[in-house]
Amino acid sequence: MGWLSRIFKGSDHNKLSEGHYYKEDAGYYLPSTSGVTNDAWNQSQNQNENEDIDRAIALSLVEETQKANNNVNDYRSQLEEDEQLARAIEQSLNLESPPRYGNENMYQPPIQYFPMGSSYLHNRICAGCYTEIGYGRYLNCLNAFWHPECFRCRACNLPISDYEFSTSGNYPYHKSCYKESYHPKCDVCKHFIPTNPAGLIEYRAHPFWIQKYCPTHEHDGTTRCCSCERMESQEAGYIALKDGRKLCLECLDSAIMDTNECQPLHADIQRFYESLNMKLDQQIPLLLVERQALNEAREGEKNGHYHMPETRGLCLSEELSTFSRRPRLGTTMDMRAQPYRPTTRCDVTAILILYGLPRLLTGSILAHEMMHAWLRLKGYRTLSQDVEEGICQVLSHMWLESELSSASGSNFVSASSSSASHTSRKGKRPQFERKLGEFFKHQIESDISPVYGGGFRAGQKAVSKYGLQRTLHHIRMTGTFPY
Repeated sequence: MGWLSRIFKGSDHNKLSEGHYYKEDAGYYLPSTSGVTNDAWNQSQNQNENEDIDRAIALSLVEETQKANNNVNDYRSQLEEDEQLARAIEQSLNLESPPRYGNENMYQPPIQYFPMGSSYLHNRICAGCYTEIGYGRYLNCLNAFWHPECFRCRACNLPISDYEFSTSGNYPYHKSCYKESYHPKCDVCKHFIPTNPAGLIEYRAHPFWIQKYCPTHEHDGTTRCCSCERMESQEAGYIALKDGRKLCLECLDSAIMDTNECQPLHADIQRFYESLNMKLDQQIPLLLVERQALNEAREGEKNGHYHMPETRGLCLSEELSTFSRRPRLGTTMDMRAQPYRPTTRCDVTAILILYGLPRLLTGSILAHEMMHAWLRLKGYRTLSQDVEEGICQVLSHMWLESELSSASGSNFVSASSSSASHTSRKGKRPQFERKLGEFFKHQIESDISPVYGGGFRAGQKAVSKYGLQRTLHHIRMTGTFPY
Protein backbone atom coordinates (compact mmCIF):
# COMPACT_ATOMS: atom_id res chain seq x y z
CA MET A 1 0.00 0.00 0.00
CA GLY A 2 1.15 3.56 -0.69
CA TRP A 3 0.94 4.74 2.86
CA LEU A 4 3.58 2.20 4.04
CA SER A 5 6.21 3.74 1.80
CA ARG A 6 5.49 7.13 3.27
CA ILE A 7 6.18 5.81 6.75
CA PHE A 8 9.73 4.70 5.87
CA LYS A 9 10.71 7.83 3.90
CA GLY A 10 12.00 10.11 6.61
CA SER A 11 13.93 12.91 4.78
CA ASP A 12 13.46 16.46 5.92
CA HIS A 13 12.36 17.37 2.46
CA ASN A 14 9.55 14.85 2.58
CA LYS A 15 8.51 15.97 6.01
CA LEU A 16 8.40 19.57 4.89
CA SER A 17 6.48 18.60 1.79
CA GLU A 18 3.98 16.62 3.85
CA GLY A 19 3.69 19.60 6.11
CA HIS A 20 2.34 21.67 3.24
CA TYR A 21 -0.73 19.34 3.09
CA TYR A 22 -1.94 20.93 6.32
CA LYS A 23 -0.95 24.55 5.81
CA GLU A 24 -1.99 25.72 9.23
CA ASP A 25 0.61 23.37 10.83
CA ALA A 26 3.41 23.84 8.28
CA GLY A 27 5.72 25.69 10.68
CA TYR A 28 5.41 22.82 13.15
CA TYR A 29 7.50 20.56 10.93
CA LEU A 30 10.48 22.96 10.41
CA PRO A 31 13.78 21.85 12.07
CA SER A 32 14.58 23.59 15.34
CA THR A 33 17.49 26.11 15.22
CA SER A 34 17.90 26.33 18.95
CA GLY A 35 20.33 24.17 20.72
CA VAL A 36 18.80 20.86 21.79
CA THR A 37 20.06 17.56 23.10
CA ASN A 38 20.13 14.34 21.10
CA ASP A 39 17.37 12.90 23.27
CA ALA A 40 15.11 15.80 22.51
CA TRP A 41 15.89 15.49 18.84
CA ASN A 42 15.14 11.74 18.89
CA GLN A 43 11.95 12.32 20.77
CA SER A 44 10.93 14.92 18.21
CA GLN A 45 11.75 12.51 15.39
CA ASN A 46 9.66 9.76 16.89
CA GLN A 47 6.74 12.11 17.33
CA ASN A 48 7.07 13.24 13.73
CA GLU A 49 7.10 9.65 12.52
CA ASN A 50 3.91 8.84 14.47
CA GLU A 51 2.21 11.85 12.96
CA ASP A 52 3.32 10.68 9.50
CA ILE A 53 1.69 7.33 10.12
CA ASP A 54 -1.55 9.01 11.20
CA ARG A 55 -1.55 11.18 8.10
CA ALA A 56 -0.89 8.17 5.86
CA ILE A 57 -3.78 6.25 7.41
CA ALA A 58 -6.06 9.24 6.91
CA LEU A 59 -5.03 9.53 3.27
CA SER A 60 -5.65 5.83 2.74
CA LEU A 61 -9.16 6.10 4.18
CA VAL A 62 -9.94 9.03 1.89
CA GLU A 63 -8.81 7.03 -1.13
CA GLU A 64 -10.88 3.98 -0.15
CA THR A 65 -13.98 6.18 0.34
CA GLN A 66 -13.51 7.75 -3.09
CA LYS A 67 -13.17 4.31 -4.66
CA ALA A 68 -16.36 3.09 -2.92
CA ASN A 69 -18.27 6.15 -4.14
CA ASN A 70 -17.05 5.56 -7.68
CA ASN A 71 -18.24 1.93 -7.52
CA VAL A 72 -21.70 3.01 -6.29
CA ASN A 73 -22.00 5.56 -9.07
CA ASP A 74 -20.95 2.96 -11.62
CA TYR A 75 -23.56 0.51 -10.25
CA ARG A 76 -26.32 3.12 -10.36
CA SER A 77 -25.36 4.01 -13.90
CA GLN A 78 -25.61 0.32 -14.84
CA LEU A 79 -29.08 0.13 -13.25
CA GLU A 80 -30.23 3.19 -15.17
CA GLU A 81 -28.90 1.65 -18.39
CA ASP A 82 -30.77 -1.62 -17.62
CA GLU A 83 -34.00 0.23 -16.99
CA GLN A 84 -33.61 2.28 -20.16
CA LEU A 85 -32.95 -0.91 -22.10
CA ALA A 86 -36.08 -2.55 -20.65
CA ARG A 87 -38.20 0.46 -21.62
CA ALA A 88 -36.72 0.48 -25.11
CA ILE A 89 -37.58 -3.21 -25.53
CA GLU A 90 -41.17 -2.59 -24.41
CA GLN A 91 -41.56 0.34 -26.81
CA SER A 92 -40.08 -1.64 -29.67
CA LEU A 93 -42.62 -4.45 -29.26
CA ASN A 94 -45.42 -3.89 -31.74
CA LEU A 95 -47.79 -6.67 -30.78
CA GLU A 96 -51.24 -6.84 -32.32
CA SER A 97 -54.00 -5.84 -29.89
CA PRO A 98 -56.43 -8.64 -28.99
CA PRO A 99 -60.09 -8.41 -30.03
CA ARG A 100 -62.48 -6.42 -27.90
CA TYR A 101 -65.16 -8.42 -26.15
CA GLY A 102 -67.49 -5.77 -24.78
CA ASN A 103 -67.26 -4.05 -21.40
CA GLU A 104 -64.66 -6.38 -19.90
CA ASN A 105 -61.18 -4.85 -19.35
CA MET A 106 -59.48 -7.74 -21.05
CA TYR A 107 -56.40 -6.09 -22.51
CA GLN A 108 -53.67 -4.70 -20.29
CA PRO A 109 -50.55 -2.79 -21.32
CA PRO A 110 -47.21 -4.63 -21.28
CA ILE A 111 -45.96 -5.81 -17.90
CA GLN A 112 -43.26 -3.62 -16.39
CA TYR A 113 -40.20 -5.55 -15.19
CA PHE A 114 -37.90 -3.92 -12.66
CA PRO A 115 -34.32 -5.23 -12.57
CA MET A 116 -32.43 -6.47 -9.54
CA GLY A 117 -31.66 -3.93 -6.88
CA SER A 118 -34.18 -1.31 -8.02
CA SER A 119 -34.82 1.02 -5.12
CA TYR A 120 -38.25 1.89 -6.60
CA LEU A 121 -39.81 -1.29 -5.21
CA HIS A 122 -37.94 -1.42 -1.92
CA ASN A 123 -40.17 -2.51 0.99
CA ARG A 124 -43.14 -3.23 -1.31
CA ILE A 125 -45.57 -6.10 -0.62
CA CYS A 126 -46.34 -8.73 -3.28
CA ALA A 127 -50.04 -8.87 -4.14
CA GLY A 128 -49.79 -12.61 -4.70
CA CYS A 129 -48.02 -14.02 -1.64
CA TYR A 130 -48.35 -10.92 0.57
CA THR A 131 -44.68 -11.02 1.54
CA GLU A 132 -42.17 -8.21 1.26
CA ILE A 133 -40.50 -7.86 -2.10
CA GLY A 134 -36.71 -8.00 -1.68
CA TYR A 135 -34.05 -7.86 -4.38
CA GLY A 136 -34.72 -9.39 -7.78
CA ARG A 137 -37.11 -8.92 -10.71
CA TYR A 138 -40.59 -7.59 -10.00
CA LEU A 139 -43.80 -6.84 -11.89
CA ASN A 140 -45.90 -3.72 -11.71
CA CYS A 141 -49.40 -4.35 -13.10
CA LEU A 142 -53.06 -4.13 -12.04
CA ASN A 143 -52.04 -1.32 -9.68
CA ALA A 144 -49.95 -3.71 -7.59
CA PHE A 145 -46.50 -5.26 -7.32
CA TRP A 146 -45.80 -8.95 -7.81
CA HIS A 147 -43.06 -11.50 -7.72
CA PRO A 148 -42.92 -12.88 -11.28
CA GLU A 149 -43.83 -16.35 -10.03
CA CYS A 150 -46.82 -14.96 -8.06
CA PHE A 151 -48.53 -13.30 -11.03
CA ARG A 152 -50.61 -16.27 -12.19
CA CYS A 153 -53.46 -16.97 -14.60
CA ARG A 154 -56.87 -17.36 -12.97
CA ALA A 155 -57.74 -20.27 -15.27
CA CYS A 156 -54.62 -22.46 -15.44
CA ASN A 157 -52.81 -21.11 -12.34
CA LEU A 158 -49.53 -20.87 -14.25
CA PRO A 159 -47.34 -17.74 -14.10
CA ILE A 160 -47.99 -15.11 -16.75
CA SER A 161 -44.78 -14.15 -18.48
CA ASP A 162 -46.24 -12.65 -21.65
CA TYR A 163 -46.11 -8.92 -22.30
CA GLU A 164 -49.90 -8.84 -22.81
CA PHE A 165 -52.64 -10.48 -20.78
CA SER A 166 -56.40 -10.31 -20.25
CA THR A 167 -58.47 -9.64 -17.14
CA SER A 168 -61.97 -10.40 -15.95
CA GLY A 169 -63.20 -9.19 -12.59
CA ASN A 170 -59.67 -7.95 -11.74
CA TYR A 171 -58.29 -11.45 -12.26
CA PRO A 172 -55.45 -11.90 -14.79
CA TYR A 173 -55.59 -14.51 -17.55
CA HIS A 174 -53.34 -15.68 -20.31
CA LYS A 175 -54.83 -14.43 -23.56
CA SER A 176 -55.33 -18.00 -24.72
CA CYS A 177 -56.96 -19.03 -21.41
CA TYR A 178 -59.28 -16.04 -21.51
CA LYS A 179 -60.34 -16.85 -25.05
CA GLU A 180 -61.07 -20.45 -24.08
CA SER A 181 -63.11 -19.33 -21.06
CA TYR A 182 -64.95 -16.27 -22.36
CA HIS A 183 -64.72 -15.99 -26.13
CA PRO A 184 -68.14 -17.04 -27.51
CA LYS A 185 -68.33 -20.21 -29.55
CA CYS A 186 -70.71 -20.82 -32.41
CA ASP A 187 -73.58 -23.16 -31.45
CA VAL A 188 -73.62 -24.50 -35.00
CA CYS A 189 -69.98 -25.21 -35.92
CA LYS A 190 -68.65 -25.16 -32.31
CA HIS A 191 -65.69 -22.95 -33.33
CA PHE A 192 -64.73 -19.59 -31.86
CA ILE A 193 -66.81 -16.87 -33.47
CA PRO A 194 -64.35 -14.81 -35.57
CA THR A 195 -63.85 -11.09 -35.32
CA ASN A 196 -64.90 -8.68 -38.03
CA PRO A 197 -62.49 -6.25 -39.78
CA ALA A 198 -62.99 -3.74 -36.94
CA GLY A 199 -61.70 -6.27 -34.40
CA LEU A 200 -65.12 -6.86 -32.81
CA ILE A 201 -66.80 -10.21 -32.30
CA GLU A 202 -69.90 -10.26 -34.50
CA TYR A 203 -72.50 -13.01 -34.28
CA ARG A 204 -76.20 -13.67 -34.74
CA ALA A 205 -78.46 -14.67 -31.87
CA HIS A 206 -82.04 -15.91 -31.78
CA PRO A 207 -84.15 -13.50 -29.69
CA PHE A 208 -85.82 -16.33 -27.75
CA TRP A 209 -83.43 -19.29 -27.72
CA ILE A 210 -80.31 -17.11 -27.20
CA GLN A 211 -78.52 -19.28 -29.74
CA LYS A 212 -75.26 -17.71 -30.97
CA TYR A 213 -73.88 -18.54 -34.39
CA CYS A 214 -71.52 -17.17 -37.01
CA PRO A 215 -73.14 -14.76 -39.50
CA THR A 216 -71.97 -16.94 -42.38
CA HIS A 217 -74.37 -19.73 -41.38
CA GLU A 218 -77.32 -17.62 -42.52
CA HIS A 219 -76.15 -18.03 -46.12
CA ASP A 220 -74.24 -21.32 -46.23
CA GLY A 221 -77.24 -23.64 -46.28
CA THR A 222 -77.21 -24.51 -42.57
CA THR A 223 -80.42 -26.35 -41.62
CA ARG A 224 -83.06 -24.40 -39.67
CA CYS A 225 -86.00 -26.16 -38.00
CA CYS A 226 -89.33 -25.17 -39.55
CA SER A 227 -90.98 -25.25 -36.12
CA CYS A 228 -88.69 -23.80 -33.45
CA GLU A 229 -86.60 -21.83 -36.00
CA ARG A 230 -83.31 -22.81 -34.37
CA MET A 231 -80.16 -23.29 -36.41
CA GLU A 232 -79.20 -26.94 -36.17
CA SER A 233 -75.67 -27.78 -35.03
CA GLN A 234 -73.64 -29.73 -37.53
CA GLU A 235 -73.63 -32.89 -35.44
CA ALA A 236 -77.36 -32.74 -34.59
CA GLY A 237 -79.88 -34.92 -36.40
CA TYR A 238 -83.06 -33.78 -38.12
CA ILE A 239 -85.78 -35.20 -40.33
CA ALA A 240 -86.64 -34.00 -43.84
CA LEU A 241 -90.40 -33.87 -44.48
CA LYS A 242 -91.88 -34.73 -47.86
CA ASP A 243 -92.50 -31.10 -48.80
CA GLY A 244 -88.87 -30.11 -48.18
CA ARG A 245 -89.16 -28.71 -44.66
CA LYS A 246 -86.64 -29.72 -41.97
CA LEU A 247 -87.75 -30.68 -38.46
CA CYS A 248 -85.39 -31.07 -35.50
CA LEU A 249 -85.65 -34.23 -33.45
CA GLU A 250 -86.92 -32.39 -30.36
CA CYS A 251 -89.83 -30.88 -32.27
CA LEU A 252 -90.43 -34.23 -33.98
CA ASP A 253 -91.05 -35.80 -30.58
CA SER A 254 -94.52 -34.18 -30.31
CA ALA A 255 -95.24 -33.59 -34.03
CA ILE A 256 -98.68 -34.45 -35.47
CA MET A 257 -98.20 -36.11 -38.83
CA ASP A 258 -101.71 -36.85 -40.18
CA THR A 259 -105.38 -35.90 -39.91
CA ASN A 260 -106.45 -38.86 -37.76
CA GLU A 261 -103.77 -38.11 -35.20
CA CYS A 262 -105.07 -34.53 -34.98
CA GLN A 263 -108.72 -35.41 -34.22
CA PRO A 264 -108.31 -35.50 -30.39
CA LEU A 265 -106.65 -32.09 -30.50
CA HIS A 266 -109.49 -30.78 -32.68
CA ALA A 267 -112.04 -31.97 -30.12
CA ASP A 268 -110.09 -30.35 -27.28
CA ILE A 269 -110.12 -26.96 -28.98
CA GLN A 270 -113.85 -27.23 -29.63
CA ARG A 271 -114.33 -27.76 -25.89
CA PHE A 272 -112.06 -24.78 -25.23
CA TYR A 273 -114.39 -22.58 -27.33
CA GLU A 274 -117.44 -23.98 -25.53
CA SER A 275 -115.87 -23.07 -22.19
CA LEU A 276 -115.74 -19.46 -23.44
CA ASN A 277 -119.46 -19.54 -24.48
CA MET A 278 -118.39 -19.56 -28.10
CA LYS A 279 -119.72 -22.90 -29.32
CA LEU A 280 -119.47 -23.41 -33.08
CA ASP A 281 -122.80 -24.26 -34.71
CA GLN A 282 -121.23 -26.37 -37.41
CA GLN A 283 -118.98 -29.40 -37.41
CA ILE A 284 -116.02 -28.18 -39.41
CA PRO A 285 -113.89 -30.66 -41.36
CA LEU A 286 -110.18 -30.61 -40.51
CA LEU A 287 -107.40 -31.71 -42.85
CA LEU A 288 -103.62 -31.82 -42.37
CA VAL A 289 -101.92 -31.17 -45.70
CA GLU A 290 -98.51 -30.57 -47.23
CA ARG A 291 -97.14 -27.15 -48.07
CA GLN A 292 -98.04 -27.31 -51.77
CA ALA A 293 -101.70 -28.19 -51.16
CA LEU A 294 -102.00 -25.38 -48.62
CA ASN A 295 -100.51 -22.83 -51.01
CA GLU A 296 -102.84 -23.92 -53.81
CA ALA A 297 -105.87 -23.58 -51.55
CA ARG A 298 -104.69 -20.14 -50.46
CA GLU A 299 -104.60 -18.96 -54.07
CA GLY A 300 -108.28 -19.81 -54.46
CA GLU A 301 -109.37 -18.32 -51.15
CA LYS A 302 -110.55 -14.70 -51.39
CA ASN A 303 -111.07 -14.07 -47.70
CA GLY A 304 -108.37 -13.56 -45.13
CA HIS A 305 -104.87 -12.18 -44.86
CA TYR A 306 -101.89 -14.51 -45.00
CA HIS A 307 -98.83 -14.36 -42.87
CA MET A 308 -95.64 -14.43 -44.92
CA PRO A 309 -93.24 -16.02 -45.59
CA GLU A 310 -95.24 -19.23 -45.08
CA THR A 311 -98.88 -19.94 -44.42
CA ARG A 312 -99.44 -22.66 -41.84
CA GLY A 313 -103.23 -22.69 -41.63
CA LEU A 314 -106.26 -21.72 -43.70
CA CYS A 315 -110.00 -21.45 -43.08
CA LEU A 316 -111.99 -22.13 -46.26
CA SER A 317 -115.45 -20.66 -46.49
CA GLU A 318 -118.02 -19.67 -49.06
CA GLU A 319 -120.84 -17.20 -49.05
CA LEU A 320 -124.30 -18.34 -50.13
CA SER A 321 -126.78 -15.67 -51.24
CA THR A 322 -130.53 -16.30 -51.81
CA PHE A 323 -133.15 -13.88 -53.13
CA SER A 324 -136.83 -13.99 -52.19
CA ARG A 325 -139.93 -11.81 -52.75
CA ARG A 326 -143.38 -11.95 -51.21
CA PRO A 327 -146.56 -10.55 -52.82
CA ARG A 328 -148.41 -7.82 -50.96
CA LEU A 329 -151.77 -8.97 -49.57
CA GLY A 330 -154.84 -7.42 -51.20
CA THR A 331 -157.22 -7.84 -54.07
CA THR A 332 -156.10 -9.56 -57.17
CA MET A 333 -156.18 -6.29 -59.03
CA ASP A 334 -154.00 -4.53 -56.48
CA MET A 335 -151.44 -7.33 -56.09
CA ARG A 336 -147.90 -6.05 -56.66
CA ALA A 337 -144.61 -7.87 -56.12
CA GLN A 338 -142.18 -6.63 -53.45
CA PRO A 339 -138.49 -6.08 -54.43
CA TYR A 340 -136.12 -9.03 -54.11
CA ARG A 341 -134.41 -9.27 -50.71
CA PRO A 342 -130.97 -10.97 -50.74
CA THR A 343 -130.14 -13.26 -47.83
CA THR A 344 -126.46 -14.05 -47.30
CA ARG A 345 -125.02 -16.73 -45.12
CA CYS A 346 -121.50 -18.12 -44.81
CA ASP A 347 -120.58 -21.77 -44.75
CA VAL A 348 -117.16 -22.91 -43.54
CA THR A 349 -116.10 -25.75 -45.77
CA ALA A 350 -112.83 -26.85 -44.13
CA ILE A 351 -109.82 -25.91 -42.04
CA LEU A 352 -106.43 -26.82 -43.47
CA ILE A 353 -103.33 -27.13 -41.24
CA LEU A 354 -99.74 -27.77 -42.28
CA TYR A 355 -98.76 -31.27 -41.20
CA GLY A 356 -95.63 -32.28 -39.27
CA LEU A 357 -95.71 -29.52 -36.65
CA PRO A 358 -95.48 -30.03 -32.86
CA ARG A 359 -98.75 -30.47 -31.00
CA LEU A 360 -98.71 -27.03 -29.33
CA LEU A 361 -97.96 -25.23 -32.60
CA THR A 362 -100.62 -27.23 -34.45
CA GLY A 363 -103.12 -26.41 -31.69
CA SER A 364 -102.36 -22.69 -31.71
CA ILE A 365 -102.84 -22.58 -35.51
CA LEU A 366 -106.09 -24.53 -35.22
CA ALA A 367 -107.40 -22.21 -32.49
CA HIS A 368 -106.61 -19.23 -34.75
CA GLU A 369 -108.41 -20.71 -37.78
CA MET A 370 -111.40 -21.79 -35.69
CA MET A 371 -111.86 -18.16 -34.63
CA HIS A 372 -112.07 -17.20 -38.30
CA ALA A 373 -114.74 -19.88 -38.68
CA TRP A 374 -116.65 -18.65 -35.61
CA LEU A 375 -116.73 -15.05 -36.86
CA ARG A 376 -118.08 -16.12 -40.25
CA LEU A 377 -120.65 -18.52 -38.85
CA LYS A 378 -121.89 -15.85 -36.43
CA GLY A 379 -122.45 -13.38 -39.24
CA TYR A 380 -119.81 -10.81 -38.38
CA ARG A 381 -119.53 -8.36 -41.21
CA THR A 382 -116.34 -8.08 -43.18
CA LEU A 383 -113.72 -6.79 -40.75
CA SER A 384 -110.47 -4.99 -41.34
CA GLN A 385 -107.47 -7.29 -41.50
CA ASP A 386 -105.87 -6.07 -38.28
CA VAL A 387 -109.11 -6.52 -36.30
CA GLU A 388 -109.94 -10.01 -37.62
CA GLU A 389 -106.41 -11.37 -37.50
CA GLY A 390 -105.79 -9.64 -34.19
CA ILE A 391 -108.75 -11.24 -32.38
CA CYS A 392 -107.85 -14.63 -33.90
CA GLN A 393 -104.33 -14.26 -32.51
CA VAL A 394 -105.80 -13.40 -29.11
CA LEU A 395 -107.71 -16.73 -29.07
CA SER A 396 -104.61 -18.61 -30.19
CA HIS A 397 -102.59 -17.00 -27.39
CA MET A 398 -105.32 -17.80 -24.84
CA TRP A 399 -105.29 -21.47 -25.85
CA LEU A 400 -101.52 -21.70 -25.47
CA GLU A 401 -101.75 -20.14 -22.01
CA SER A 402 -104.44 -22.63 -21.02
CA GLU A 403 -102.33 -25.58 -22.17
CA LEU A 404 -99.24 -24.43 -20.32
CA SER A 405 -101.29 -23.69 -17.20
CA SER A 406 -103.04 -27.07 -17.25
CA ALA A 407 -99.71 -28.83 -17.69
CA SER A 408 -98.49 -27.03 -14.56
CA GLY A 409 -101.36 -28.41 -12.49
CA SER A 410 -103.72 -25.44 -12.89
CA ASN A 411 -107.48 -26.03 -12.89
CA PHE A 412 -107.93 -23.84 -15.92
CA VAL A 413 -111.18 -24.53 -17.78
CA SER A 414 -109.43 -25.77 -20.89
CA ALA A 415 -107.64 -28.75 -19.36
CA SER A 416 -108.20 -31.33 -22.06
CA SER A 417 -108.23 -35.06 -22.52
CA SER A 418 -105.62 -35.08 -25.29
CA SER A 419 -103.34 -32.88 -23.21
CA ALA A 420 -103.85 -35.17 -20.24
CA SER A 421 -103.14 -38.26 -22.32
CA HIS A 422 -100.07 -36.60 -23.81
CA THR A 423 -98.65 -35.72 -20.41
CA SER A 424 -99.58 -39.02 -18.82
CA ARG A 425 -97.92 -40.91 -21.65
CA LYS A 426 -94.61 -39.21 -20.82
CA GLY A 427 -95.14 -38.40 -17.16
CA LYS A 428 -95.29 -34.63 -16.96
CA ARG A 429 -94.94 -32.48 -20.05
CA PRO A 430 -91.34 -32.59 -21.24
CA GLN A 431 -89.32 -29.52 -20.38
CA PHE A 432 -88.54 -28.77 -24.02
CA GLU A 433 -92.24 -28.91 -24.97
CA ARG A 434 -93.02 -26.33 -22.29
CA LYS A 435 -90.18 -24.19 -23.63
CA LEU A 436 -91.59 -24.66 -27.12
CA GLY A 437 -95.01 -23.44 -25.95
CA GLU A 438 -93.41 -20.35 -24.46
CA PHE A 439 -91.65 -19.77 -27.77
CA PHE A 440 -94.94 -19.90 -29.72
CA LYS A 441 -96.42 -17.37 -27.28
CA HIS A 442 -93.34 -15.21 -27.75
CA GLN A 443 -93.81 -15.35 -31.51
CA ILE A 444 -97.37 -14.01 -31.20
CA GLU A 445 -96.41 -11.32 -28.71
CA SER A 446 -93.34 -10.05 -30.58
CA ASP A 447 -94.70 -10.22 -34.14
CA ILE A 448 -93.71 -6.98 -35.87
CA SER A 449 -96.32 -7.13 -38.66
CA PRO A 450 -99.02 -4.43 -38.35
CA VAL A 451 -101.79 -6.94 -39.11
CA TYR A 452 -100.87 -9.91 -36.92
CA GLY A 453 -98.60 -8.27 -34.34
CA GLY A 454 -100.29 -4.88 -34.14
CA GLY A 455 -103.75 -6.45 -34.30
CA PHE A 456 -102.92 -8.89 -31.48
CA ARG A 457 -101.62 -6.18 -29.16
CA ALA A 458 -104.69 -4.00 -29.75
CA GLY A 459 -107.02 -6.98 -29.23
CA GLN A 460 -105.15 -8.18 -26.14
CA LYS A 461 -105.39 -4.72 -24.60
CA ALA A 462 -109.14 -4.57 -25.26
CA VAL A 463 -109.82 -8.07 -23.88
CA SER A 464 -107.73 -7.35 -20.77
CA LYS A 465 -109.72 -4.16 -20.14
CA TYR A 466 -113.26 -5.11 -21.14
CA GLY A 467 -113.28 -8.91 -21.28
CA LEU A 468 -113.70 -11.16 -24.30
CA GLN A 469 -117.51 -11.02 -24.68
CA ARG A 470 -117.77 -7.22 -24.49
CA THR A 471 -114.88 -6.91 -26.93
CA LEU A 472 -116.61 -9.26 -29.40
CA HIS A 473 -119.87 -7.34 -29.05
CA HIS A 474 -118.08 -4.07 -29.78
CA ILE A 475 -116.44 -5.62 -32.85
CA ARG A 476 -119.86 -6.80 -34.12
CA MET A 477 -121.35 -3.32 -33.68
CA THR A 478 -118.47 -1.12 -34.85
CA GLY A 479 -115.94 -3.36 -36.59
CA THR A 480 -113.18 -2.06 -34.30
CA PHE A 481 -111.62 -2.84 -30.93
CA PRO A 482 -112.90 -0.87 -27.94
CA TYR A 483 -110.43 1.58 -26.43
